[in-house]
Amino acid sequence: MTDPLAELSDRGVSIWLDDLSRPRLTTGSLAELVAHDHVVGVTTNPTIFAKAIARGDAYAEQIRDMRARGAAVGEALRGMTAFDVRWACDLLAYDTEATIAEARFLWWLVDRPNLFIKIPAARQGLPAIAACLAEGISINITLIFSLARYDEVIAAWLDGLERARKAGHDLARVASVASFFVSRVDTEVDARLDKIGTPVAAALRGRAAIANARLAYHHYEKMLDSPRWAALQAAGARPQRPLWASTSVKNPAYPDTRYVTDLVAPGVVNTMPEATLRAVADHGRIPEDSVRGHYADARQVLSELEALGIDYGEVTQTLEDNGLTMFDASWRELGDQLRTTLKPRPAGEESGT
Repeated sequence: MTDPLAELSDRGVSIWLDDLSRPRLTTGSLAELVAHDHVVGVTTNPTIFAKAIARGDAYAEQIRDMRARGAAVGEALRGMTAFDVRWACDLLAYDTEATIAEARFLWWLVDRPNLFIKIPAARQGLPAIAACLAEGISINITLIFSLARYDEVIAAWLDGLERARKAGHDLARVASVASFFVSRVDTEVDARLDKIGTPVAAALRGRAAIANARLAYHHYEKMLDSPRWAALQAAGARPQRPLWASTSVKNPAYPDTRYVTDLVAPGVVNTMPEATLRAVADHGRIPEDSVRGHYADARQVLSELEALGIDYGEVTQTLEDNGLTMFDASWRELGDQLRTTLKPRPAGEESGT
């Protein structure tokens, strides 16, 4: 029998799980995926944490302890999330100054060399990305949708590594991934194509996201050929890997493995929810390479969308704005949940008297 996940790894794709929760850690679910399903990394975000903490009582004991200590909401949030992230590490954006300070604090709090601090790729976050890399902090640059923003991310990463080299940091210890979101592009573009409603528009449904990601890989290859990268590589730096995020299929009419099997290329990461990982393991057909050699077709897709009046820049900016709003809302929701839970209880209630 073939093992599609093993084949995917053999093609140079690192398999990460896009999910993290206390039950996944305590039950051994993550350890099982690492041991048997080729999972070598994990990604999480405020939305994932909010859902995890809202479900069940897996965090009840830690919340009880923090309430007894009179912990503030911010301290409780960082404590609970850092606990999960630290455990996972052992198994395997707007405010620039505040982002740098938070990244430093989380880097210190979790204290694991295989940790990546997430910073959104919004324009205001680019200086924070460079500054944190310059201090030797490994960064996952998230919520990338457009090729232009990806170029800015690459430039910030190169700047950060050059500053880290000047500061005397060991570049081999500074890692980074650039998280390019995939399926959300199809969801947004398909909705606009449906409004146009012509046969030409219908023929372009489900083609934008993969075309966009393939062209992003082409930009990555150009970076690898640049003199700036050659100098950093000679100093021991590792390349910033493209990471395919948002790889679950939102439209049930599309194959459930398409954002994995259609984006196979050496040196990338694909982070997927467990349902997608299981689908790939069950019936995924892994090609040798489904990215390189498709650049002309990908450019043609974007040109045809533009000819129909679909503004690529407006689409990607909408997705970036929505992503930032969603993460911020989830973090606030999580804070509101904890604020209620951490309220002191009447004397005797904790013991049930």
